[in-house]
Amino acid sequence: MSVTEMFSCIQGFLSADQDVREDIRKVVQNLEQTAREILTVLQSVHQPAGFKDIPSKCARARELFCSVRTQMGELKTKFPAEQYYRFHEHWRFVLQRLAFLAAFVVYLESETLVTREEVAQILGIEVVREKGFHLDIEDFLAGVLIMASELSRLAVNSVTAGDYSRPLRISNFINELDSGFRLLNLKNDPLRKRYDGLKYDVKKIEEVVYDLSIRGLAKEAESGGDK
Repeated sequence: MSVTEMFSCIQGFLSADQDVREDIRKVVQNLEQTAREILTVLQSVHQPAGFKDIPSKCARARELFCSVRTQMGELKTKFPAEQYYRFHEHWRFVLQRLAFLAAFVVYLESETLVTREEVAQILGIEVVREKGFHLDIEDFLAGVLIMASELSRLAVNSVTAGDYSRPLRISNFINELDSGFRLLNLKNDPLRKRYDGLKYDVKKIEEVVYDLSIRGLAKEAESGGDK
């Protein structure tokens, strides 16, 4: 094979690779748009009126996740399953965002921590790497950490809406979450930085709870919850 022939072959490989990446980018753009639509729906829970309408907001978000599953199905067809990590950077951000949105919906519905299996089911993808397009454990954890930041915001807005018991429940949840993350030896730098942000979320929520306590509203919320 001559030098010219060799580089012609290389160019053919590069062109094919670029075509695959372009096809992936188009599907990812659709996923990003759907993620924005879900986020818009869920952001309304931060408004005073939104607190009374959380179930319907979650139901609407669940409907939009149907589109996510369809788009994920399309994405799976754009590259060989065994090359997942070769193209991972294209969808990593949106997958983390979708994991956050799924986790937030589950929390709003049940005030529990979503499992990786639940997120994968909501998104229509796998958990086990060998089965193909899957939810990487670090992408799942990143999504959970984004949710923690959203909950710290929800705690503040709950007080504004006159819901004094919610920040107490959020505080308990976030403290449990923080304890869980402390068990992990995080070596992934971006994930480690996100975890560092959790400490600020914990502190922010503690300040909200403290403010409620000194105003006597925490006891009022607790006694109201006991009735």
